[in-house]
Formats: sequence, structure tokens, C-alpha cells
Amino acid sequence: MVYFMKFMASWILPPGIFILAFWGISLYLWRNKREKKAAAWIAGLTFVFYLLCTGLVSERMMGALESCYEPPQDPKGDVIIMLGGGAMPDSPDVDGTGALCAAPANRLLTAVRLQRKLDLPILVSGGQVYSDSGQEAVIAARMLRSLGVPDDKILTEDRSINTAQNAKFSAELLRAHGLSHPILVTSAFHMNRSMLNFERQGLDVTAYPADYHVSHHPVFHYTKLRPTSDGLLDSVTVFQEVLRTCVTRYFHW
Repeated sequence: MVYFMKFMASWILPPGIFILAFWGISLYLWRNKREKKAAAWIAGLTFVFYLLCTGLVSERMMGALESCYEPPQDPKGDVIIMLGGGAMPDSPDVDGTGALCAAPANRLLTAVRLQRKLDLPILVSGGQVYSDSGQEAVIAARMLRSLGVPDDKILTEDRSINTAQNAKFSAELLRAHGLSHPILVTSAFHMNRSMLNFERQGLDVTAYPADYHVSHHPVFHYTKLRPTSDGLLDSVTVFQEVLRTCVTRYFHW
């Protein structure tokens, strides 16, 4: 009963309510012989949009992207790099003000566990992307200290505002400290593009994906046919990553 209620609720909330509305418009137009072509186009595009909103489709697309790299059992390197991914400057936190968003917080958790296992320094990379966002590396460094990582094990790169700059400025900082074999920690969906940017800087990089969004072995359930904003977000994230990876690979941006 709980699953059924979730399924039905998805059709009275966005994006489900809009999908029904556009199917209703296409049905109305279909009754007019002169509008059948337009009705078919609206119905078809709405159906594609519906599929992208479902877990059935978005999970498989996201899973394929997240499977590009697997975390190594015995990672080797001389430094851990953790990429930022958003921060809020004025959010209250345990030991101060400013907090990481969900994705970089998950990355930080993985980076800390690796640091304790390997006893390597951590380089946190990420600047202030927007005027109302936080200094990602500065906030991450404060959280690392709060979690017990020593000051002499923390490096901060706080100038970058995208992945290409993460790689460029991090490479400069690594060379200044005599480091060249980083273990790169970022979200699994983001790893393919990140590796491309860091390898372009001439670094010998080991990928260590974190912050997984979906199971690698999804099981079908009828609720995965319901349209959700989370499903749409995952689908858009996949398209965005594929597009940005292509631009990075072929246009060197």
C-alpha cells in the first residue's frame, strides 16, 4: 500500500502532473484532424520526457556512467585530491559557519577514510564559484581538521571554479610540494571527466570514485515507473557530464 501511494502521488506532483497535462493536450489536439501531427509530436516528446523522469531509465544511465572506474583495492599514491562540488557560506555547522553540499561532503568522508588508511596528505580543491556560495576548499579544510586530520596533512587549492581549473591549479600546487601521483576522489559520475582533465596536466592519477547515486545491480520495482524530480535530475546530470566530457576531449576546454 505504501508503494502504491508513492506511485500515485507522483502523478499529482511535478513533474508527473505536467506529463499528464501535456498528454491531455495531445489527446485534445488529436481529435482535430488538422492537428494530428502536432498531437503526435507533443505525445512523443512527453513520453521521452516521462522516461527520463523514471528510475527505470535514469538509474541505468547513471549506473553506466558511474561504472567507468572502480575503486582500487590497494590504491597507491603520494597525495589524495578531493574535488569540491558546492558549499554554503552561511550554514551553521558543528565547529563554525559554512558547510559543504551533499556531494562534496560524501567525497570528503571517503577522502578522510583514505587518509587514515594510507597516511597521505589531502589536497582539497575548489574556490568560490558564485558570489553567494562558499569557499569550498577553505570549508573542507576546516572540516578535515575537525575530523582529526593534522594541519601538516592538509593542502588547499581555493582558486578553481570548474573541473579544468581543479586540475590545473592542483597540478601547480602538487609540483610545488614535490608530489606527482595523486589519488583522485570525486563523485563516481564525475570521475571520467575529472580523470581526463588531470591526466592532461601530466599527472599519474589513480581514480577513487565516491558518492555513488545508484546501485550497480538495480532490481525492477513498479515504483521505478513513476516520474520523479530525482530521476530527471540524474538523467540531466548524465547528459551534462557526457556533453562536458566531449567538449573537454575534443575542444580542450
